[in-house]
Amino acid sequence: MINTQNIDNKTTLQRKYPHFHYLNYNFQVIENSISMQFFFQTNELIFTPKMSLKLGKYEQEMHKSEMEGLVFNIGLIELVSYWKATCSPQIVIHNYTLDETQQNWWKKLYYKGLGEFFYQNEISCKQDDFVRFSFATEATPYSDLDFKKIDISQKVIVPIGGGKDSVVTLEKLRKEKEVIPFIINPRGATLDCTRVAGFETLNEIVILEREIDANLLTCNKQGFLNGHTPFSAMLAFYTLLVSYGTGAREIALSNEASANEATVLGTEVNHQYSKSLEFEKNFQHYVQHYMGNCAHYYSYLRSFSELQIAEKFAQYPQYFSVFRSCNAGSKENKWCCSCPKCLFAYIILSPFIDKNTRLEIFGEDLLNKPEMERFFNQLIGKEATKPFECVGTIEEVVAALKMLDHQKEKSWLLAYV
Repeated sequence: MINTQNIDNKTTLQRKYPHFHYLNYNFQVIENSISMQFFFQTNELIFTPKMSLKLGKYEQEMHKSEMEGLVFNIGLIELVSYWKATCSPQIVIHNYTLDETQQNWWKKLYYKGLGEFFYQNEISCKQDDFVRFSFATEATPYSDLDFKKIDISQKVIVPIGGGKDSVVTLEKLRKEKEVIPFIINPRGATLDCTRVAGFETLNEIVILEREIDANLLTCNKQGFLNGHTPFSAMLAFYTLLVSYGTGAREIALSNEASANEATVLGTEVNHQYSKSLEFEKNFQHYVQHYMGNCAHYYSYLRSFSELQIAEKFAQYPQYFSVFRSCNAGSKENKWCCSCPKCLFAYIILSPFIDKNTRLEIFGEDLLNKPEMERFFNQLIGKEATKPFECVGTIEEVVAALKMLDHQKEKSWLLAYV
């Protein structure tokens, strides 16, 4: 059933806020940190988010002219978090012009990266016409920007999210190269995982402190549109700046094959679009053609299934007490044990980690918790949508449960498979 209230709200907002302006950005290098600020505006709404990238002991010599394009592109992905509040029909860029192919690249990213947002808000639109780009008269050609191509080295940047995937990537790659861990807005699990890996001080970690403008939070409370944005695409652009600042050409993500499966079955709506192989290839193309091939971005785990990753993670018991894959409990650094992501993590690890150890990790048996039934049915494909979380494929979940059943471990929910 179509929610006409959301449709009417979107139409009203678009009429009231027809233009969303990417006005400007500024940045400066202070000691071993890069501070950035972006300036967005639509009518009376002004957003000025601030970011600080701390390079720690890895800082290399930097030049403002070579950073200009990196920061400008970060602004293009940061703006989507603010644009979505009004879904303004036109985005006006004030610094640089984009050619038609480049505009279409960004429209595709916005459209597919906001697929969940459009679905949850019951907004029907098409990729070709949901937004248009225009450029201020003072905007100069994008081709004026210079990008430095980072040379191949024995260093590799590994973003750390605090879950099992990035632990596997870190542990495997550190045998071959110097790993530079990268964390956005550090929390308990991310810092604990890097500590267990041997990075004892903050100076050994590259840290981005990313701040959401409080005006956006106010808009959300006032009934402006809100929803999921492509976080991993934002991460991708920040890793290019990390590459420049540290001199490490390789950027190894931990996105697995299962990220390619749609969340809403039979559609292209994918909570994990910016973790998908499609986005990875598109991003690589963009970096090669529009950013001077400045770095090499790829997923180290792309060829692995969630089951394979879980089996590899089980080889590192030193992380069992510190890793977390729960968004709901992240602020308190705990497994909430009430969300689909907790349930998925419990299931996918079950064939490889014994029950007593799982109980130590999670605190309870999530397969004997009747209130998890709805999430369970979503994970095994008995409902039209999977959970809007970063979880594995239906096939992987069913396979893990069958492996568990074969091990004669019975549970209340296993009867549903």
